Amino acid sequence: MSKPVVAVVGRPNVGKSTLFNALAGERISIVKDTPGVTRDRIYAEVSWLGRAFTLIDTGGIEPESKDIILSQMREQAQIAIDTADVIIFMTDVHQGLVDADAKVADMLRHSRKPVVLVVNKVDSFEKYMPDVYEFYNLGIGEPIPISSAGKLGLGDMLDEVLNYFPEETEGEQEDGRTKVAIVGKPNVGKSSLINHLIGEERVIVSEIAGTTRDAVDTEVAWDGREYIFIDTAGLRRKSKIKEELERFSIIRAVTAVERADVVILMIDATEGVTEQDAKIAGIAHDRGKGIIIAVNKWDAIEKDDKTMYKHTDRIRQVLSFMPYAEILFISAKTGQRTSRIFDMVDVVLENNSMRIATGVLNEIMSEAVAMQQPPSDKGKRLKLYYITQVAVKPPTFVIFVNDKKLMHFSYTRYLENRIRDAFGFQGTSLRFFIRERKEK
Repeated sequence: MSKPVVAVVGRPNVGKSTLFNALAGERISIVKDTPGVTRDRIYAEVSWLGRAFTLIDTGGIEPESKDIILSQMREQAQIAIDTADVIIFMTDVHQGLVDADAKVADMLRHSRKPVVLVVNKVDSFEKYMPDVYEFYNLGIGEPIPISSAGKLGLGDMLDEVLNYFPEETEGEQEDGRTKVAIVGKPNVGKSSLINHLIGEERVIVSEIAGTTRDAVDTEVAWDGREYIFIDTAGLRRKSKIKEELERFSIIRAVTAVERADVVILMIDATEGVTEQDAKIAGIAHDRGKGIIIAVNKWDAIEKDDKTMYKHTDRIRQVLSFMPYAEILFISAKTGQRTSRIFDMVDVVLENNSMRIATGVLNEIMSEAVAMQQPPSDKGKRLKLYYITQVAVKPPTFVIFVNDKKLMHFSYTRYLENRIRDAFGFQGTSLRFFIRERKEK
């Protein structure tokens, strides 16, 4: 089941970023006493009482500002509202109820989304409670007093947020169709690819970067199997952003990747792989998804016998953190090699879900240790006792050793490579956890 999305909205300078950092557990948003300083909304994974959700921090909403940055932030916040399952509407007890709060409340009412009203900067409940009651006048429910800076009242607020989450059911698990998210920069050809796969112009294709604002689900049948392709709004480098709201498309990518079994990262062959592509790929890599890199517009490239190798080398260099990813050179326009996507998705999903018997894993580890001695430090040598697989999607392994500090990441990488030599695991990352077990 995909994680719910919670957006924190409100006027500038009511303390949204401070709340975001308190919940995310680290200082991610820039916090300053200047209205509108949170230019970039940022997302974080948060967990409360065993329920995980994606938290979005937004720029402050100035409902009727003529200032370009503030009006763009208003659009950004609107996209957050559209994307979110639950909205935390934050106000400020020190400033009291102001006209702009009422206008934001009107925006939220039109969204028909569940809203949790919080009144921030309540450092003393005894002192400020009479002022908190004033916010009942907004007409969107009971105000919850909190202090983001002092971390007071956050539990009550999160309990209320959780009340609006859908019940955890197995319903989504029973849908046996493979879900494939297509992510990449604007105008790389994501919608064109889906249109080619389904054989009809269902997704709007336009030369204007950022046409696809929402993630769109498309059902595709191929060779007796059904797939759901999730198209996302493209992600674009900051220096190129004309429309501030395109920054929000990263939220779309995060939520689409969260729902997907396999992620196709589309790269423009005419541009080559970029740092922005690496950021997008990192979202899928961090979540342990199966990954295929589709290099699109291959028909537009002048080629010789070395062109494909040069492109592959460059991709491996920029995306060095995921050497396992499968690479496919395609043209969404002409249909070149697009049919291979289905076979590749099936293989990658199978690898992402593969389980290896414990006995076999330990044989591989014993052979690996015999071929290359484990590292030692100050006369103490690393001993590897046992390896077992504990999860799939992605395949996750636990290795029991005598001393965790001696387990250098390069030796973990060496063991990973031996396991990959034996079983392939193309298209999926592998995760390793090291546990200590004392010698008897």
